[in-house]
Amino acid sequence: MSRTLFQTPSLRNLPRLAALSLGVALIGLTSACANGGGNASPRADLAARTVTTIGVNAYLWRASLDALSFAPLLQADANSGVIITDWYSNPNNPGERIKLTVAILDRDLRADALRVSGARQTGQGGNWTDVPLQAATVQRVEEIILTRARDLRRSAIAGSSDD
Repeated sequence: MSRTLFQTPSLRNLPRLAALSLGVALIGLTSACANGGGNASPRADLAARTVTTIGVNAYLWRASLDALSFAPLLQADANSGVIITDWYSNPNNPGERIKLTVAILDRDLRADALRVSGARQTGQGGNWTDVPLQAATVQRVEEIILTRARDLRRSAIAGSSDD
């Protein structure tokens, strides 16, 4: 019975897979040695402008969530980089509400990797009517997100140099 067990493709190829894994590990070790023998600090990677443990730039993602924290979220998908808020009414102006969508389009921390759009409505007597959202509002949200993302990156650089 053990003879047929070792003839299954997954177990029969185990030594070959182990050798392949060892080879890949050795290539990685060799490349690390060639790049300064381990003296190069991995800290630079922490603050790289392309931090992507998720599907999009992590700094832009975190900054977008921070900037939109005032509104309830309908959707936040880190893999696609899309954040959609629900309608939000400022308590000081309950007759108006806005809904924002942020799309992170790239893995790099760049201004053109961010797209913000939105909708605005005014209400009277329980009926909401679409009205234009000022371009300055969208631009201001983009500025807030980009500034926060840059601050997060600077903090990562400063934090990694303290070690």
